[in-house]
Amino acid sequence: MSDAKAALLDRVIEHLAAEGVGDRSLRNIAAGAGTSHRMLIYHFGSRDGLLVEVVREMERRQREVLSRLRETHAGLGPRDLAHAFWRHLSDPALAPYERLFFELYGSALAGHPGAAPLLDGIIDSWLEPLVGLEDVPGLTAAGRRTRARLVLAFTRGALLDLLATGDREEVDRMVDDFITLTLPA
Repeated sequence: MSDAKAALLDRVIEHLAAEGVGDRSLRNIAAGAGTSHRMLIYHFGSRDGLLVEVVREMERRQREVLSRLRETHAGLGPRDLAHAFWRHLSDPALAPYERLFFELYGSALAGHPGAAPLLDGIIDSWLEPLVGLEDVPGLTAAGRRTRARLVLAFTRGALLDLLATGDREEVDRMVDDFITLTLPA
């Protein structure tokens, strides 16, 4: 991705995280990001193409954080690494980005025209990074993949719970229990 396109995408993400997407037109999104709708069309093709790139970029950033955590916390066990990642994901400063993700995800699940590509890779792109988090003796490759999906599904559910209820104490206890029950020390 070119530097200009990446910078434009960053501005769009910041605008949409602050304001939400709703039924905003491409022109409205462009104005909020300090550009023209023509520049958005040039770089992303359409409103839907832009929103697909927004989700992919937000997800890429989170996978990058997980990768950095794995590198910087190489001596930590899977539970400690999972707790560190949860602390990152549930940071209140990231709540607007998580809300944006769920808004766009929900739009795609609701079958909005042009939103279906948002779902491409929304699960699979996480499986490889999550499969390597734990080494459970006797677990097959298929079993590790299934556990990775479980961790992803739980994490997204916990984030949605936190956003919907704001009950940090209860959600953190739930996450702690999940980590303790599913990951080796």
